Amino acid sequence: MNSNVENLPPQVLRLVYKEVSALAADPPEGIKIYPSEEDITELHTAIEGPEGTPYAGGVFRMRLVLGKDFPAAPPRGYFLTKIFHPNVGHKGEICVNVLKRDWKAELGLRHVLLTIKCLLIHPNPESALNEEAGRLLLEDYKEYASRAHLLTEIHAMGGTSGAPQEPADGPQPKKHAGDPNKRVAGAGLATMAAGVNNSNSSSSGTSSSNTNIIAKKKTDKKRALRRL
Repeated sequence: MNSNVENLPPQVLRLVYKEVSALAADPPEGIKIYPSEEDITELHTAIEGPEGTPYAGGVFRMRLVLGKDFPAAPPRGYFLTKIFHPNVGHKGEICVNVLKRDWKAELGLRHVLLTIKCLLIHPNPESALNEEAGRLLLEDYKEYASRAHLLTEIHAMGGTSGAPQEPADGPQPKKHAGDPNKRVAGAGLATMAAGVNNSNSSSSGTSSSNTNIIAKKKTDKKRALRRL
């Protein structure tokens, strides 16, 4: 979606920047704000699923888009996280009165975010974008809650993808087994040890040879004395 920064008057951009900065510094409870430095007209948020609802335990990413007529016209809201809810369409679009006929320029973005969070607590089946969710909410709340909670578990809960994995059962390889530097160091030590052994063997052989030469010289000398 194209940015509307160039389409909004400077005074409106200043007001938006001021409000977004205040939201980021002091966000509503259970809502995190992720302002964009490149495009102040698109605000990304994360809403925690309220306790006591099928959305509890989930974190739902959402964005607000400010059009060229803001604040005369309301922002548009979209859930980026898949959710089973009567007032959220299949493409994530949000249907709530504050984003339509009940909008007033003085309400501000904080009021919009709180209203959308309240929508997770009190869905409105009368203005359903997801007709199946709206029908189940009215006719079979248990089934509605089960479907909503299932999609929350699948799409809105973090899981263990970033957690350290536990070691597998069975014997573990030595820590340096896969380290090429350790293998090279080990090979170097083995070579040095072999060199020392060879050197010792060589020294031992040389010493033994010198002893034999001396003994031979003594024997030759004795033989020469006998001849005299």
